[in-house]
Amino acid sequence: MSDQSPSETALVLFSGGQDSTTCLAWALRQFARVEMLGFSYGQRHAIELDCRDRLLSGLRSLRPDWAAKLGESHTLEIPTLAEISDTALTRDVAIEMGADGLPNTFVPGRNLVFLTFAAALAYRRGIRHIVGGMCETDYSGYPDCRDETIKAMQSALNLGMAKNFELHTPLMWLDKAATWRLAHELGGAGLVDLIREHSHTCYLGERGAQHDWGYGCGECPACALRAKGWREYAALA
Repeated sequence: MSDQSPSETALVLFSGGQDSTTCLAWALRQFARVEMLGFSYGQRHAIELDCRDRLLSGLRSLRPDWAAKLGESHTLEIPTLAEISDTALTRDVAIEMGADGLPNTFVPGRNLVFLTFAAALAYRRGIRHIVGGMCETDYSGYPDCRDETIKAMQSALNLGMAKNFELHTPLMWLDKAATWRLAHELGGAGLVDLIREHSHTCYLGERGAQHDWGYGCGECPACALRAKGWREYAALA
């Protein structure tokens, strides 16, 4: 999982959230050209997908070199994922912990499906670098976010497609405070402000209430992690 490919193209899993926006900025620093891929899978917080255009516009305005590198933005519809899931991300139910120790926001197989579709698209477009915001440092315990899972997926995709894909997870060992710091390192206060104002993390899709860390309900696990990371980042900024 190298991170020095200045003449190649990368495909970034870009949902419109804090993590994926930071990963997109990271990829713009590392690669010559960057394409984006988002998924509409019946998620309650589908509003995140609507945030992408404003984020991309902001990224282009921040740095001319980023504007020159940004390529096509793709969206894939995979409603079957919601049809076979019974989770708080795909159903209007309360968020709570399950008997298995995982929050019911866990969508089984989601990242495995995302990476498989991403690799299939990358295969067609001649791209071998795929970037995702998976992290097992500050997260809800999802097994498909673990480094071991991503490495296994890279092996499976390369075997199954006879390619040499590289899956990059620049946030894997960062907590949320460090993710905010990385955004500042990549794009300064302008990128941090863009992420605060226009990215979306809240599982409930709430955009009405604005906090110092951005918009959200302020109560769901995603909001709690983002807010905690912001407080820790701001305390040292």
